[in-house]
Amino acid sequence: MTIEVGQEVPNLTVKGNDGRDVSLKDFRGKYVVLYFYPKDMTPGCTTEACDFRDQHESFKDLDAVILGVSPDPVDRHKKFIDKHDLPFELLADEDHQLAEAFGVWKLKKNFGKEYMGIERSTFVIDPDGKLLKEWRKVKVKGHVEEALEYLREVK
Repeated sequence: MTIEVGQEVPNLTVKGNDGRDVSLKDFRGKYVVLYFYPKDMTPGCTTEACDFRDQHESFKDLDAVILGVSPDPVDRHKKFIDKHDLPFELLADEDHQLAEAFGVWKLKKNFGKEYMGIERSTFVIDPDGKLLKEWRKVKVKGHVEEALEYLREVK
């Protein structure tokens, strides 16, 4: 079952980019911008991560934590963070439990090939752990600014 706006988010645990266990409940008391992306080091995912990086302080000023999620392993996340100087945590959802809970683990098609993967999506979780807003099938250009503007409106 996919979580819906207004519902409490599941308390699933995945590995953070430093190898420690991270759970969404660890961030209670803050807004969480949870963004799912397909793969580290790819053009669209790099652009999105760098857009979040460039607006990191603005999100922080709104008491919001940014968490990026992909199926990549911890060591690849570390390289991605180091290469692009990302100031926020990336979560290694290797068994795609978070992606499935949020309904973003989808059948995709590329050049006639079908495979399962992440549908680029962003979710805002309120300080009480409830899903406040979702954007699915995200287009990278302008998306981070849209998420930031939404948070400014609800704060």
